[in-house]
Amino acid sequence: MPTNMIDYLRIALYATLIIILLALFQAWDKEHPKVIATASVETSATNNYVPQVAESTQSANSSAAIAIAPSATQTASVATAPNIIHVTTDVIKADINPLGGNIIQVQLLKYPEERNSSTPFVLMNDSPSTRYIAQSGLLGANGPDTSKGQATYTTDQTEYTLANGQKELQVKLHWQNQDGLVVTKIFTFHPNEYEIGVNYLVSNQSKQPWAGSLYLQLMRKNAPPADKHGFVNFATFFGAAISSPEKPFEKISFKKMDSNNLNQTITGGWAAMIQHYFVSAWIPDKSVTSQYFTHVTEDGLYTVGMIGPKVEVKPGEQIGTTSKFYAGPAVADNLEKAAPGLQLTIDYGWLWIISAAIFWMMQKIHSLIGNWGWSIVIVTLLIKLMFYHLSAKSYRSMSGLKKLQPRINSLKERFGDDKQKFTQATLELYRKEKVNPMSGCLPILIQIPVFIALYWVLIESVQLRQAPFMFWIQDLSTYDPYYILPVMMGLSMFLQQRLNPPPPDPMQAKLMMLMPVVFTILFAKFPAGLMLYWFVNNTLSFLQQWYIMRSMEKASNSKKSK
Repeated sequence: MPTNMIDYLRIALYATLIIILLALFQAWDKEHPKVIATASVETSATNNYVPQVAESTQSANSSAAIAIAPSATQTASVATAPNIIHVTTDVIKADINPLGGNIIQVQLLKYPEERNSSTPFVLMNDSPSTRYIAQSGLLGANGPDTSKGQATYTTDQTEYTLANGQKELQVKLHWQNQDGLVVTKIFTFHPNEYEIGVNYLVSNQSKQPWAGSLYLQLMRKNAPPADKHGFVNFATFFGAAISSPEKPFEKISFKKMDSNNLNQTITGGWAAMIQHYFVSAWIPDKSVTSQYFTHVTEDGLYTVGMIGPKVEVKPGEQIGTTSKFYAGPAVADNLEKAAPGLQLTIDYGWLWIISAAIFWMMQKIHSLIGNWGWSIVIVTLLIKLMFYHLSAKSYRSMSGLKKLQPRINSLKERFGDDKQKFTQATLELYRKEKVNPMSGCLPILIQIPVFIALYWVLIESVQLRQAPFMFWIQDLSTYDPYYILPVMMGLSMFLQQRLNPPPPDPMQAKLMMLMPVVFTILFAKFPAGLMLYWFVNNTLSFLQQWYIMRSMEKASNSKKSK
């Protein structure tokens, strides 16, 4: 292949990388509407979409007997509602509204809103513009929840705290009607866990049988958390997701909810809301078959959830239901423990195999040295070692190509405008000197998938959120505040290019010289961790290529002296 074609290919590869990253931005922008500024966390009016059970001609025990009513809303002023229940553990602070026993706020105590801040990150809240709540209930003709609204529970106290050394904290809410139906809703909290048990105990002390269905649902506004740093945030997904035995992870965008209501029968599974770094999910009993649904209320609350099969309680009987609720960081070990497949909400994209391997290595290294920045540096070094021989072969070819450059220029002068003869002569020279110009593109080809895979690791891994490196880099997940790393990356890219043979065409030479500048500007707002990887990778590549070229030059001089 002629030299000019090699240079065109090299430029095309760099352009491909830029196009891929721009496509990622477009995909993110499509999923993310204009961000609404985060409102105060003060509790305000609550709009509740209550699903309904529709009778069927089939058996009441059949999951096919469950259907979703298109709309049924209740508006209740929290100002007139009973006192909110506050629960505090070592990792979360949750607020529960006695109206429905809904979780209306979750603060993550180990994840500050800002670095070096004492204000915890608010995952769920009941503010009008950013409402994000978790509802559950027992829906039946005789309550406690009906198509008109949810039950109001009572509780012994409004403040609960998980004490040091306490293994379990139970918060019990009570409801009963005049006929003698008694319902207890039990929230169970454990230390160092973001998983909450949400169970019902139904005691039928009336003279009539009771029938109802457990429903679990998440409701939120389409309002992604605002980024306060101006970082170009290419989060993979913001929306809902469900899981089934046939499809462990299925994303449901808010746009899809606007056009279609989900209605799917699933045994076990889970329903989740996903945002950058954090997840909430309802997890029913794995043996129960439920009807999963989505719905959008008139005031813009996007809902995903499930209704279980009808349960009957005869007079004098007592039954219980079990479910779990997760609200916390997207940490794979925690998610996998909560429910099978829930760890898939950490979406590494189509290069997930490479991303998972990179994060596994980073995590193991971090457990030894305790610094995510140095973990990135060491992982970069390990990746370079893995491809050392392949890169060495490529650099030897590039060195040989640079050595042949004067002879190629002579051929160009000899054949002038006769491109066919020039091409044939150049290919013959490559064959004779055993130089493969295509191998010079291999480092770029290898770097592109690794670069993109590491990008998703840095974007999706909550462990790197607000993780410091050293000196001025105090958050690897956001951009370098002084743009030093992007500049260092550009300089390393420029130095590496200087070792390669310059393109014979002046226009191509100028384009190649501009590449470091273009990349520096384009990636200035990318995560500092990604810039650290690229700078270290370029530096190692430069040193390896320089060493190989120096060794080949010494060997050549040694032969000549003999």
